[in-house]
Amino acid sequence: MSDFIFFLREKNQNNRLTHIVVESRGKNEDSQLKLGFRRICDPFGNYHNKILPFEIIFASKKTNSSGLQFADLVARPIGRHVINPSQSNRAFDILKAKFYCKGGRGAVGSNYNGYGLKIYP
Repeated sequence: MSDFIFFLREKNQNNRLTHIVVESRGKNEDSQLKLGFRRICDPFGNYHNKILPFEIIFASKKTNSSGLQFADLVARPIGRHVINPSQSNRAFDILKAKFYCKGGRGAVGSNYNGYGLKIYP
């Protein structure tokens, strides 16, 4: 998430408050996520050594958020590509042109690994 600031810088939005909306899972899970989120945004929790301008918002499934529905929609093709990159995946081929890339918008569709697409174990 701390790399997201580079994308915001490219758009001249890095000093504005950015809301990160996540789906609520339960009181305990939400508390753990909120704590982890705050640690990342803390100046000592990121390599920028400054407070990151992000705020977490928990949305209930009942909210029926179009943004969360969209996230669910794109998650499967991305996951399929990560699991089996050699398999044909037309949906991912369309999505990869939307990822943030090394070199910014001038490198659309390439050099997105580790920038707009990060895989954690």
